[in-house]
Amino acid sequence: MENIQGKIIVITGASSGLGEATARHLAAAGATVVLGARRTDRIEQLAREINNQGGKALALQTDVTDAVQVKVLVDTAVKEFGRIDVLINNAGLMPQSPLDRYKIDEWDRMIDVNIKGVLYGIAAALPHMQQQKAGHIINVSSVAGHKVRAGGAVYAATKHAVRVISEGLREEVKPYGLRTTIISLGAVDTELPNSISEPDIAQGFQEFYQNYAIPADSFARVVAFAISQPAEVDVNEILYRPTQQVY
Repeated sequence: MENIQGKIIVITGASSGLGEATARHLAAAGATVVLGARRTDRIEQLAREINNQGGKALALQTDVTDAVQVKVLVDTAVKEFGRIDVLINNAGLMPQSPLDRYKIDEWDRMIDVNIKGVLYGIAAALPHMQQQKAGHIINVSSVAGHKVRAGGAVYAATKHAVRVISEGLREEVKPYGLRTTIISLGAVDTELPNSISEPDIAQGFQEFYQNYAIPADSFARVVAFAISQPAEVDVNEILYRPTQQVY
């Protein structure tokens, strides 16, 4: 938990699951958290809870598929607190289905959120971090960013893309002293399976998550580990799963 105190950390997808757990964990460690999500009521309630407990939090409605909204989120953090130390590109969707079910709207939505949302976050934060010559961008991938299985081709493609983008970013930001981390996770207890619209696929995932998923604060601890390293240590990639998960 060292090196977290006083940092300004922007989190997308902060209304539930990984984002919410991470916001609580980092705020308890002394960070100021700026929360972005579409569900305004949830992030405002979360910000109130953190502030009432002595932490520092600010909530701003943000749809990561809109580059302007993502820029406003980051710029507001800088305007209010003077800088941005960490951006956590966490927002994501996981509708799973075989390709021959032709869920084109879901494909488009995954590309918009899982890939473009990450790019928009990078585009918003990078100018500030380059000017500061300091900063840390954390992008959330998945086990599916390392392995592909039937029914998850498009989701896996988006999470592979996150890893590719992150590695390109890592190489490009070296002159500015910035850090980058990819966090790939297996089954963690979040709302992610709720985005699966195909009943037969959804049932299998719900059963798997009920049996094997680990708490969302596991992700928060991994994020804290990456952030808390000394400035000269750049933790580039972490992959973790429930102990019992095979895939």
